[in-house]
Amino acid sequence: MEKRLQAVYKDGVLQPLEPVPLEEREQVTLTITDAATVGQDVKGYFTPEEWSKAERDDVSLEQVRQALSTISGSLSEAVIALRQER
Repeated sequence: MEKRLQAVYKDGVLQPLEPVPLEEREQVTLTITDAATVGQDVKGYFTPEEWSKAERDDVSLEQVRQALSTISGSLSEAVIALRQER
């Protein structure tokens, strides 16, 4: 299972801001992302014109699912390959 959620670090403890579907004492692996830097990893990947055009895109969930189903391998590999073609 993979779940993304918000949490607050307080008094040495991470406190989830929503219920977590875990058993008592269940071990998990955490990936910490500072909320202030979310989205910074894609900065510079797109031109302002591309961002502007994307704001007007009206794409359905079904269209996204169909597009993703055509990708073999990982999505990150597909994006890297696409960027290298430019």
